[in-house]
Formats: sequence, C-alpha cells, structure tokens
Amino acid sequence: MSLSTRIFGGAMLLACAGLYGCAGQHSEEALQQAGADFQKVKEDSNVLRIAPKDVIRAGESLARADRLSTYWGSGADVEHYAYLSRRYSEIAREHTDQALNQERAAKLELERQRLQLALREAKLLSVQQQGKWLEEQIISLATTQTDRGLVMTLGDVLFDTGEAELKNSANRTVLKVVQFLQLNPKRVVRIEGYTDNTGERQSNLQLSRDRAQAVADVLVDLGIDEKRIQVEGYGDDYPVEANASERGRAQNRRVEIVFSDEKGQLGAAR
Repeated sequence: MSLSTRIFGGAMLLACAGLYGCAGQHSEEALQQAGADFQKVKEDSNVLRIAPKDVIRAGESLARADRLSTYWGSGADVEHYAYLSRRYSEIAREHTDQALNQERAAKLELERQRLQLALREAKLLSVQQQGKWLEEQIISLATTQTDRGLVMTLGDVLFDTGEAELKNSANRTVLKVVQFLQLNPKRVVRIEGYTDNTGERQSNLQLSRDRAQAVADVLVDLGIDEKRIQVEGYGDDYPVEANASERGRAQNRRVEIVFSDEKGQLGAAR
C-alpha cells in the first residue's frame, strides 16, 4: 500500500470519527429529552387514564431509540425514534388537556342545570311567602349586621384546600342568595374573599379573589346581573380569629357576601 493511500485512508477515518462524534452528541441529547418528556407523562395519572395508548407508543419509541443508541453509526435512527417518542408524549398531553377541559365543561353544565331546576321548583312558591321566608333564611345563615351592611359568611368547608371551585355543598346557600336578590332587584352585593396567613401573601391575595369570583360566577350563571356584584380579595388581611390554631385559621379562610340596603347602597369597602 502506497504512502498516499495510507494518508488518505487515515484522513477518512478521522473525518468519519469526527462526524460520528457530532452525531452521537446530537442523538444523545435527543434521547435524553425524549426520556424526560416520557417520564412526565408516565407519572401523570390523568394522562395514563385518558391517553394510555399514546403513552405506550411513546415508551416503545423511546425503548427503540435507546437500543439503537448502542450501535455505532445509528445516530440518525436514534434521533428519529427519539423524535417519535417526544411527539407521542406531546400528543398524550394534548389529548389529556382536551379531555379534562371537556370533563370540566360537562360537570359545570350538569351543575348549572341542576341549580336551574332547583330554582324553577322554588319559584312555585308564592312570591310574597317566598320573599319573607328567604329574608328570614338569609338573616339566619351566619349573617352579621355591620357598618358595611348585612354580611353572610361562607366558610372554608365550601372549598377544597387551595382550590377556588365551589363544592356542591355550597349550592343550597348560594341558591338562597340568588332567590333573595331576584326578589329584591335593587339590592347589590359585594363578595369578599379571605385566607389565613399560611403561604405567600401574593398567592393568598389571588386565592381569596378567585374564591370570591367563583361565588360571583355562580350568581351570574343563575341570572343575577353582574353589574349588581362587586368582587374583592383581601388575602390574610382582616382575620376574624388569631391564626395561631387550626380552628382560627379555618375561620379566617372564608368568603363574605355583603348585602346593600333596599335602595342599593353598599357600605364602604375595606
């Protein structure tokens, strides 16, 4: 073999080795990213429930990419199957998000229909009898006369911990508020959210407002004009009890509904 042939052959080997090194690095990065994406969907119970086939395909593609990564010169194949795995993971996540949104919408619609039915049944009572009964009920439902007006308190038990979605157990109380406002069209309300002092202040402010807004949304959904409703979130300000005990913190996690007088005049906000 001539010297020039040997030199040329050596140069080719060096060039191939360099190209393989780059390809190997790219394929390894693609494999790691695909593995991270697959791990996320594999550990999500909602994804496993809603899109199990997509998760299985993502896992199969990842396993194939992993096997190919052990063979020299298969960088393109590794990247191809790593891409397929990532794409199946994305599809699984997209399918899950769509299904969860549909489930939430169906749940809200069912609850709205149930409340509307209860409201129609309640309207069978005479307006006069109903008005008197409702006024007595409103006054008896943990209400307090303050300089801000008549205040009804919705306790923390009507929400899951850290969540702003009303539980079904709140429906009876909220329905009475709706009926009372329908029979007193000049009255308006201010809905105020509060939390205990657990957690960050900004998060508490947001949670308190979200809970107040959740109550307001139900009132609007049941026919109360949104112009008759004000929403405020005060976070951990204005506690009614010391936050030193669990009982005190539970009482501070609340939503208060402040009613105006019969002329629609609300007391000053805090």
